[in-house]
Amino acid sequence: MNLKNIFKLNNKVKNFNKLPFETDIHSHILPGIDDGSPDIETSLKLLKGLCKLGIKNTIATPHVIADLYRNTPEIIMAALSKLTIACEMENIDIKITAAAEYMIDDSFIQMLDQGNKLLTIQDNLILTEQSFGSACDNLHGVAFSLLTNGYRPILAHPERYEYYHNNYRNYALLKEMGFLFQINVLSLTGYYGRSVAKVAKYLFDNNLVDLVGTDLHHSHHLEMLSKSNNLELIHKYIGNREFNQLNNI
Repeated sequence: MNLKNIFKLNNKVKNFNKLPFETDIHSHILPGIDDGSPDIETSLKLLKGLCKLGIKNTIATPHVIADLYRNTPEIIMAALSKLTIACEMENIDIKITAAAEYMIDDSFIQMLDQGNKLLTIQDNLILTEQSFGSACDNLHGVAFSLLTNGYRPILAHPERYEYYHNNYRNYALLKEMGFLFQINVLSLTGYYGRSVAKVAKYLFDNNLVDLVGTDLHHSHHLEMLSKSNNLELIHKYIGNREFNQLNNI
């Protein structure tokens, strides 16, 4: 996949029936391996919904969290293979690849230190997340380790970490550490709360957003993504924006 086109905007669409991008880099559509789709049937329904919204490429990013979702590349790729076959049998016209959403915890740091194989969104782009309860104690050190190991870290949904909401300088500091920002498009709609929506809009307004994704887990997410008023708002913030910084990653 050409990096320059990974977030090709769906500019041909002039109404609000579809999302204004064609590649979704953050979703939980693989069956039965995390808190996303529980089975193939659900995965296929979610994929059909994404297709209807104009998504042509989707990168599944199941959680990797110690003591909760101990997903390995082998487990993830097996689930991807199963879903790909089912998708082909259903004639669903969407390209599916897989990476992972790595929780920054002791297990992840150990994998990084040991040089374990880590799944990337594309090339050296790796999707990471923090706990919603508290920030990582040594995030700067983790970022440095990721960069020195040749990765470009993406921080998933930084707008949802409420411990950063009291000081927007936190986002500049995260950028200085080397993190790219991936925003959940539903955050713009108030789905996760007013304060999250406020931060998401701030990040867009200040050109701090690098990537966008659905973070699709279940049918309710799909329902909210499909609402015309939500699509209109998503278009307002994304539809006329070119993510030119991607060309330099």
